[in-house]
Amino acid sequence: MTLDKGSIGKIYVIEETALPAQLEKRMEALGMIKGTRVQLIHKKRRGTMVMMLRGTRFAVGHGVTSRIKVREV
Repeated sequence: MTLDKGSIGKIYVIEETALPAQLEKRMEALGMIKGTRVQLIHKKRRGTMVMMLRGTRFAVGHGVTSRIKVREV
């Protein structure tokens, strides 16, 4: 499943990212790599999500979350 389909409060593990190369490198620099745990904190109507990643909150748009494949822990 993709991250944009996730539920608030649940924890997921990143399995794969299908992002453009430059964006993928930026997300890797922030710690979003395969095997990393992500907790969804908030979802906005237009698809933007706030997530907790390695102790830091990030807001990510729908265009990114729809390309990140995850599995629930």
